[in-house]
Amino acid sequence: MEDEFAGDRRRFLALSGATIAGLLSTITSGCSYAPAAHRIRERLDEAGPMLPPVPAILLTVAGAEGNPDEISVVWSFVLNGNPPQIGVSIADEHVAQSLVERHREFVLNVPSREMVEPFDRIDMNSSRVADKFEFSGLTRGEAVVVAAPTVREAPIQVECRVIESIRLPPMRQVFFVDVLATTVLPGVCDEEGRLNVATADVFGMTAGSGEFFTMGDPIGHIGKSVGRSDIKY
Repeated sequence: MEDEFAGDRRRFLALSGATIAGLLSTITSGCSYAPAAHRIRERLDEAGPMLPPVPAILLTVAGAEGNPDEISVVWSFVLNGNPPQIGVSIADEHVAQSLVERHREFVLNVPSREMVEPFDRIDMNSSRVADKFEFSGLTRGEAVVVAAPTVREAPIQVECRVIESIRLPPMRQVFFVDVLATTVLPGVCDEEGRLNVATADVFGMTAGSGEFFTMGDPIGHIGKSVGRSDIKY
């Protein structure tokens, strides 16, 4: 039975009630987070999507005929690890939305710490600038599989093709995509394709404070509680 589920993200074993109770007792004894359950919570005046961290992403897509290629800051989220799939939300105000609908292919460029300033400049001037590569000083590259430009400075590039999209009122289109290729700069991943976070030196946005943070100190990994270290997604 265990071999049948060996490739799954999680493995479940048949445990008796007494065994489960014993495990829970062992796991929770001395945990520093337990007192937090008894604190009085505060309801904020504004309901916000406070789910930090949020990936900092530069989407690159081919331009319309006669127009420069586009770079946009977009919301993105992982849908699936196997097969690799991602969701991308693009507001109506972004030129990228119509271009993604037209070409159905694009690249998600994950920026490094050194790219914080051009990242923010692109985000704050998106509707005012035509050629974002010239404006930001970033270098235009070519994707491996899809017909789209890339940001050559980005340590991680994820090439995507749209498989479905939905309208999200009042002002967004959400695209569901297959990941066709992932490329990285030398040293960003080890020989097994596992991300080396320190080498990549990527950053994210904190939804709730509007700040940029690098990944900081590692505090664990997926599967640590069950003795696994093979899960990447």
